[in-house]
Amino acid sequence: MSELQEGVAGFDWESLENGGAKVAESREKQAADYEKTLSTVAEKEVVDGTVIAITKREVVVNVGFKSDGIINNNEFRYNPDLKVGDTVEVYVESREDKKGQLVLSHKKARAIRSWDRVNAALENDEIVKGYVKCRTKGGMIVDVFGIEAFLPGSQIDVKPIRDYDVFVGKTMEFKVVKINNEYRNVVVSHKALIEAELEQQKKDIISKLEKGQILVGTVKNITSYGVFIDLGGVDGLIHITDLSWGRVQHPEEIVQLDQKLNVVILDFDDAKTRIALGLKQLTPHPWDSLDPNLKVGDKVKGKVVVMADYGAFVEIAPGVEGLIHVSEMSWSQHLRSAQDFLKVGDEVEAQILTLDRAERKMSLGIKQLHPDPWANIEEKYAVGTKHTAVVRNFTNFGIFAEIEEGIDGLIHISDLSWTKKIKHPAEFTSIGDKIEVVVLEIDKENRRLSLGHKQLEDNPWDVFETIFTVDSVHEGTITEILERGAVVALPYGVEGFATPRHLVKEDGSKAKVDEKLPFKVIEFNKSAKRIILSHSRIWEDEKRAAEGGEPARETKKAAKAKKSDVEVTTLGDISELAALKDKLEADGKKGE
Repeated sequence: MSELQEGVAGFDWESLENGGAKVAESREKQAADYEKTLSTVAEKEVVDGTVIAITKREVVVNVGFKSDGIINNNEFRYNPDLKVGDTVEVYVESREDKKGQLVLSHKKARAIRSWDRVNAALENDEIVKGYVKCRTKGGMIVDVFGIEAFLPGSQIDVKPIRDYDVFVGKTMEFKVVKINNEYRNVVVSHKALIEAELEQQKKDIISKLEKGQILVGTVKNITSYGVFIDLGGVDGLIHITDLSWGRVQHPEEIVQLDQKLNVVILDFDDAKTRIALGLKQLTPHPWDSLDPNLKVGDKVKGKVVVMADYGAFVEIAPGVEGLIHVSEMSWSQHLRSAQDFLKVGDEVEAQILTLDRAERKMSLGIKQLHPDPWANIEEKYAVGTKHTAVVRNFTNFGIFAEIEEGIDGLIHISDLSWTKKIKHPAEFTSIGDKIEVVVLEIDKENRRLSLGHKQLEDNPWDVFETIFTVDSVHEGTITEILERGAVVALPYGVEGFATPRHLVKEDGSKAKVDEKLPFKVIEFNKSAKRIILSHSRIWEDEKRAAEGGEPARETKKAAKAKKSDVEVTTLGDISELAALKDKLEADGKKGE
C-alpha cells in the first residue's frame, strides 16, 4: 500500500463532516447579524441617503440598504456644490432590479415633497436654490425643488437685463414670491434677494450726497433725452445737454451701456430720489480756452450744427457756437427762412458781429462778406431809371419786387395801371413773375425804394380828357353791377361808372350785365381818374327836347354832330391819339 493510500485511509472523515456543518452554521449566523445592521427600505417611499461617491455621470447614494443606489447626475443639476457626505432625499423605486441593484430617484423625491417645501419657503421667506433651465417669453424657467417655476425678466436683477441667455444653466438663489396652488404656478425672484442689501446701500449713498461731489457710476440705460447712471443702488440722470459742451444728437455718440464713468452731482430733490448728474462739467468750458485775440470784425469758419427758422447755429470750435440770424444771411429785406440759405452740416465762413465772453454768446453774419448793395444805390438805381424786377410778395396795397438780392421796392397798387381799377395785385401779376419797373423814389436811410409800373407809359388821361368830355356820348358795355351802381367798359380800355338811377332804360327796365348801351358823360375827373356815366340822361334829354319842339331836333343833331366830330378826330386827324388808341385796344385784349 502506498503512502497516499495509507494517508487517505487514516483520515478522520467524521471530524471533517462535523466541522463543515459548524462552518455553515457560522455563516448563517453572520448573515443574520448583517441583516440586523441593514435598515428596512420600503419601495415607493422617500428616504434620506448619504452621498458616498460622485462620478461624471452618476451619484452613488447609501440609504443603509444591502446595496447602494445609483442616480444620474442630471437630477442634481440645481446643486452644483453637491459633495460626498451630503444628505439627500431619494425615492425608492425598487429595492432590487434585474441586476439586484437598488433603484433610487432624487428627482421624484423632490417632486413629492416639493409643494410642501415651496409653500414653506414662501411662508417663512426662505432663500431657495434653483437651476435655470431655459428662456421663455418674458423671463426664465427655473427648477426649484423639482418644480418648474417662472422667473420674470424684471425679477432677475435690479438693473435691466439685455441678454437672458447668460443665465441659462446657472444655479442661483431665489425667493418664492407667489404661488397659485390651483394652477400649480410658482413665481420666484432673484432681484428680491439683493434689493434689501441695495436699499441699505442706497440709504448710505444718499445720506452722503453733496452737490459737486464726483462719483463713479455705470451706464445703466440710454434714452434719447439722457443717460441713467447706476451709482451703486441709486440711479442718477445725465441730461443730454450735460454730456458734452458741444451739440449732441443722441447720447449714444458719447457713452455706451455698462461703461464706467466719473460723474459730478449737479442737483437733487429734497428726498434725493431724483439726482441730476453731469459729465461735461468735469472738463473746462471751451469758451475759457477760446483765442483771447478773437474780436468783433474777425472772420471765422465753422459748421452749421442746428437750424431754426430764425437762424443757424455755427460751431466754430467744440462747444463754442455763434448764431447767424436770418437777417444777417442776406442784404435782402424780403422775409425768408434760414433754411433757404443754409442746412445742417454746411461749412461756412462768417464775420463776428458781437462777442460776449462773460455771457458766452456770439453773433455772426455772412452777408457782411459781400458789399452792401445800398452803398451806391443812387448811382446804380437812380430815380427815373427802368429795371426788370421779380415779384416777391403781395399786400393789399401793392407789390414787393426785388431788383437784385438785397434791393427790394414797393409798387403801390395805384401805380400798376393808368386805366384799370385793380382791387388786389394778384389780379395783375403772380409771385415769381418778372415785371418792368421805374424807380420813383429812394429812401436810403430806411432801405426802401418806391417803384412804378404804369409810369413806363405816358398818362393816357391827358388824351381821355379830350375824348370823354362832359355831355359826349359813347357806347359802353356793363361789366359788373354793384349795389351802388355799375361798372361800364368804354372804348380804349377805360372804365366808367353809372349809378342805379342812370341805368334805367326808356321802357322803364334796368340795364343788365353784358348789355351794350350808349352812355352820356356827366362827369370827368382827370386827377381822380373817374368818369361818371348815364344812359338814362340820353333819352331823358331827348324827351325834354321833344316837348320843346324844334329845339329837340337841334339838340339831337348837335349831340350827333359832336359825337361824329370826336369819332373822326380819334380815327385819324390826331396821329398821337390814333397810336394811343391802338395801344390801349391791344392792352385791353391782352388784359382780357
